[in-house]
Amino acid sequence: MKKSQYLAITVALIAGSVQAYAQKGDAAKGKAVFEQCSVCHNADSAEQKMGPGLKGLYKVAKLKSTGKAPTDATVGGKIDEGGNGMPAYKDMLNAKEKADLLAYLHTL
Repeated sequence: MKKSQYLAITVALIAGSVQAYAQKGDAAKGKAVFEQCSVCHNADSAEQKMGPGLKGLYKVAKLKSTGKAPTDATVGGKIDEGGNGMPAYKDMLNAKEKADLLAYLHTL
């Protein structure tokens, strides 16, 4: 495969990932999606449950899990890839559910 084909494929994959997080989500629907997250994460406090509490998630300077600023791309990437005991939700949630979940997380 030519270098230009690799570049085109890479750009397409990145654009698809960014588009998934650029969707406008519905926080009320995201709260329902969060039900499955609440087994391990608190929504009403920053206290550790099985995983970290998510209250104020978008207000911190850096995420403890990644060391990066909390943006929809970084939080969404963590949701997609999981890690440190958290399962990957890339294939478990569709793009709309992820957008709704991110909208809900912004309200915490």
